[in-house]
Amino acid sequence: MTNFFALTLIFVGVLIAAFAAPSSPSNGLLLVANKGEQTLGLIDPTAGQQIATVVEGGVTGHEVAASPDGKLAFVPIYGNSGVGMPGTDGSTLAVIDLSKRKVFHTIDFGHGVRPHCAVFGPKDGLLYVTTELDKSVTVIDPQTLRIVGSVPTGQAESHMLAISSDGRKGYTANVGPGTVSVLDLAGRKTVTVIPVAQHVQRISITPDNRWVFTSDTEKPRLAVIDTATNKVDRWIALPSTGYGSASTPDGKWLLVAMPETNGVAVITLATLQIVKTVSVPPAPQEVVIRPDGQFAYVSCDQSHQVAAIQIGDWDEVKLIEAGRGVDGLAWAQ
Repeated sequence: MTNFFALTLIFVGVLIAAFAAPSSPSNGLLLVANKGEQTLGLIDPTAGQQIATVVEGGVTGHEVAASPDGKLAFVPIYGNSGVGMPGTDGSTLAVIDLSKRKVFHTIDFGHGVRPHCAVFGPKDGLLYVTTELDKSVTVIDPQTLRIVGSVPTGQAESHMLAISSDGRKGYTANVGPGTVSVLDLAGRKTVTVIPVAQHVQRISITPDNRWVFTSDTEKPRLAVIDTATNKVDRWIALPSTGYGSASTPDGKWLLVAMPETNGVAVITLATLQIVKTVSVPPAPQEVVIRPDGQFAYVSCDQSHQVAAIQIGDWDEVKLIEAGRGVDGLAWAQ
């Protein structure tokens, strides 16, 4: 009886541990920065629901990056205002353990820098974070969680960052100056600064590294930058001003969020022409494409929702409830 009782206790303990421990979907998580709540939301894309939130511990995270192994999330704590506006100057980056669902480390930049967009280098595994007030991109070793360098952008308000698939070049959208800085990431230097418009926002690059896109926020058009010449090659006219954009992994489509008209423009990369406009909830912000290319996720600020758009079947849009002020998105595999 004693042995039976002991085995029973062990079995019950295992069951309790199994049900008590947080679990993540095996097919990946969609991470969302709930800007209005200062939390990171964890969304199960299959169930179509936010299954947990993690308090970031600062005001406030706008963007998020997931480590390549899907275990950690990195949330730069920007401050309490928008780019170029008066407010607090964030100086930290929260490192979140996605399995334990809590902040386990904070990286301190040492002074106010307004850290914003975090992107992993596809080859060197380093984390690159825009640090606006220093006019730079800060380089972090995600293994040691230490700052190991910086890359000057030569411009103020370097807000968003895109990195080429070979990891050699970085491109920052410099909001107020209306420019794009081209960066040599290995050499940690500015290659050139490209004049684009009076005011730009967001940036993305095609999988083949041929085109870089940034939105003119004062006119309904998208700049198409030729990475071979580092010049604006052409403009794509949009139904309204654009914001975040992303290309599908197969290089067929580019999706552009349009906050003023609550839509997403679908552009074929073969001809750089708009072929479809998809309706989404109010104020779409950021677009992230699932690695398998089946769905695009669009954060919709004013509705507290994320729109899941099925690639190819553009009329198939599912809405996922998230938190207040949904903004930055990332996929954690």
